Amino acid sequence: MLSKEEIVKSVPQTGFFGQPKGLLSLFFTEFWERFSYYGMRAILIYYMYYEVTQGGLGLERSTANSIMAVYGSLVYMSGIIGGWIADRLFGTTRTVFYGGVLIMIGHIVLAFPGGLTTLFISMAFIIIGTGLLKSNISTIVGDLYSAEDARRDSGFSIFYMGINMGAFIAPLIVGTIGLEYNFHLGFGLAAVGMAIGLVVFLLTKKKYLGLAGSYVPNPLTKEGKKKFFTRLAIAVVIIAALGFYLIQAGIMTIDVFTMTISILGILIPTLYFIIMYRSDKSTEDEKSRLLAYIPLFVAAMMFWAIQEQGSNILAQYADERVDLTLGSFEISPAWFQSLNPLFIIALAPVFAWLWVKLGNRQPSTPRKFAYGLFFAGLSFVVMIFPAYFNGTDTLANPMWLVLSFFLVVLGELLLSPVGLSATTKLAPAAFAAQTMSLWFMTNASAQAINAQVVKLYKPETEIMYFGVIGAIAIGLGVILYLMTPVIQKYMRGIR
Repeated sequence: MLSKEEIVKSVPQTGFFGQPKGLLSLFFTEFWERFSYYGMRAILIYYMYYEVTQGGLGLERSTANSIMAVYGSLVYMSGIIGGWIADRLFGTTRTVFYGGVLIMIGHIVLAFPGGLTTLFISMAFIIIGTGLLKSNISTIVGDLYSAEDARRDSGFSIFYMGINMGAFIAPLIVGTIGLEYNFHLGFGLAAVGMAIGLVVFLLTKKKYLGLAGSYVPNPLTKEGKKKFFTRLAIAVVIIAALGFYLIQAGIMTIDVFTMTISILGILIPTLYFIIMYRSDKSTEDEKSRLLAYIPLFVAAMMFWAIQEQGSNILAQYADERVDLTLGSFEISPAWFQSLNPLFIIALAPVFAWLWVKLGNRQPSTPRKFAYGLFFAGLSFVVMIFPAYFNGTDTLANPMWLVLSFFLVVLGELLLSPVGLSATTKLAPAAFAAQTMSLWFMTNASAQAINAQVVKLYKPETEIMYFGVIGAIAIGLGVILYLMTPVIQKYMRGIR
């Protein structure tokens, strides 16, 4: 197994805004992957609940919102599988490439007209592909830096900006074409974006990434690989047969499926923490850091429960509750999906500069998480006011929605790139990629819970819905802030 020092030495350490040159390759690969994902996501909720005469599937709004949440949950939940495959079979670089191929196939399937079955087939490809790619590409970013490199948080912030540049232009292009012309043409553009990302990765990885992501840290033996693929084939056949039977028998309904995913969203990370903590491969310091990671995990889960509702509840709000006319000009509801990445593009350099400027004087990781929760809670609290002042029968000023997205972005920049960085530092060495997958489980668990929560949203419950969720987030932020000294102690020297 290669040492961290050998990996870092193999990567050109300057050449991209003072960062390792490998960050350039990963920046643009993730740019196009996010273009494909967020382009598809900008129109998916509308595709599901718009009437068939409008080119949609005609689903109930509550059903569409639940499917959207479950889809998002499974996308991030599959990162657990991607982390294991990288750690035991292929290494992160090859796993990222295979994931990109599956994502592209998923978008291609959705580009062709079809019903609900076609949608679910496409989702399956994208879920598995994103699980292979997303957590592992972030792990490669961590491989570019030594543990003591002060550029790490700044580098992750720059990488995060690349993610959001792709996410910014996607709703403007894919959203406009999908809503104004044809949903399937929009999904086809998402496939093209992923194809470009794969080409960029192949052309730049050898020159810029060095040994980063090229090794398998905890490889299976030849006999172990044979057993794995045999068991995988058997499991796929059994799950497919059981699923077919349950669906045909009317047992596995959409409601039952979403409830199952909601339960798994809590169960899987719990089991993962237990397995890593009890493993003989985790040292005493690493076990202590895992305990410190638990409250950070819970805080991140609460944050994403709010942030991810931008693609379902707030997307529906933009479509039905917001005045979309500015004089003679009409705003597309899909364009609001560009607000989150737009604000991140504008503010990420400021935060990256701020952390470098403050150096060791910057707030600790738990404090940054607490501030992130404060802003997330406020982003929902402000959504109370349109209904409180004017009722739910009057279209709201779009600036309320703009303000909500702005506030949650402030929280995101305090929590998300910092969480990525903290995960690479707190992860047990034997579970490096899998711990990064666990970080993405914060999002999966949040959306799994959201699959049930979003059913409560209705115009008549609007004030209560936004107010209660916002208040819970702020309350958790206060608790985390007060717990910071204890958490810091368990982090064993990691800030």
